[in-house]
Amino acid sequence: MQLEGAALSRALAAPMALVFVVFSLTGLAMPVLPLHVHRTLGFSTFVVGWIAGSQFAAALATRLWAGNLSDTRGTHAVMRIGLWGAAASGVLYLLSLAWPSSPEVALALLFAGRALLGGSESFVVTSALAWGLARAVPGEAGRVMAWIGIAMYASFALAAPLGAGLHAWQGFGAIGLAGLLLPLLALGLLRVMPHLPPTPRRADADWRVGLRNVWLPGFGLALSSLGFAATTTFIALLFAERAWTPGWLGFSAFAAAFAAVRVLGGRLPDRLGAGRVALGSLLLEAAGLALIGLAGDAPLAVAGATLVGAGYSLVYPGFGLQVVRRTPAEYRALAMGGFTACLDLALGLGGPALGLLADRAGLATVFGAAAGSVLMAAIVALHFVRRGDEAP
Repeated sequence: MQLEGAALSRALAAPMALVFVVFSLTGLAMPVLPLHVHRTLGFSTFVVGWIAGSQFAAALATRLWAGNLSDTRGTHAVMRIGLWGAAASGVLYLLSLAWPSSPEVALALLFAGRALLGGSESFVVTSALAWGLARAVPGEAGRVMAWIGIAMYASFALAAPLGAGLHAWQGFGAIGLAGLLLPLLALGLLRVMPHLPPTPRRADADWRVGLRNVWLPGFGLALSSLGFAATTTFIALLFAERAWTPGWLGFSAFAAAFAAVRVLGGRLPDRLGAGRVALGSLLLEAAGLALIGLAGDAPLAVAGATLVGAGYSLVYPGFGLQVVRRTPAEYRALAMGGFTACLDLALGLGGPALGLLADRAGLATVFGAAAGSVLMAAIVALHFVRRGDEAP
């Protein structure tokens, strides 16, 4: 039975909790992993970006697979694989500490752990989206995408200071132990979610139908996501370079603003038009990135991170509704997997590229370059507005 309103919100609680748990593993590590790689292991900011990008590259490699499995085998099986993979990434984090005199071995294990976590997150969030879209009436698709995103970024906002505290208390080993235990505890949540059978595919169905409408919204999402990459990967290093404290504040401001806008405005793409909401959001995101790049003190940088989070918040549902409304139900998870893969591609390539730019021209230039990319995404959103088919 398809749901709407309060009934849909209640039904989404379980998949949101699963997404929250798995993405909190990224949130725990984000404030400390760049410093661990850069200061403890002694590698450059380019390597920091490379390590961060490995997670998104792995998500890219698995996104279509996760979507197709969700369509054909059911969402529960895909979620279960993702949770076990996330626990294994925590094991690799812990193993990286067994070679204190060999930074290269530790780095390789961290790389493998981040990559495995990226694939696991891909399985969990893709299947959670597929489950939610299958339970929702057509006019609630934007809410599903918004609320799953709330779980992702609320986990970042809450886990970032917790990760900094765990690191200060017991070092990077505490991050690895949390990464092992939390996904195993979350397996029980699958029992409270109704199993949904896969949507049967017609004999004459063509899988390319599921991807045909992805490329242009996906291109806009990819361009906008460099703002996310710049903020989540490099703002902690910017704070450390300028001796601003606490180092996690910029990241948490981004994530908290993201979650708040999703809660308060999650239905705006459905009600006001997906293209219009995406366009306004992108302009706000670009302004925030520019403010971080120009900031001379911590409060201005935090204000900029807040604007980036608020702006980026509704970009995914704004562009994503362009995909959902044009895709048959039997290929919807595949299409959303392809759409989200565009984000993964941007983050997988953007992290190392922005890290190289930071090495050559300084950390502040990273945020200016990301602002330019986001303004290009605004042109894509403007295309949907002018075409006139973005309204509900």
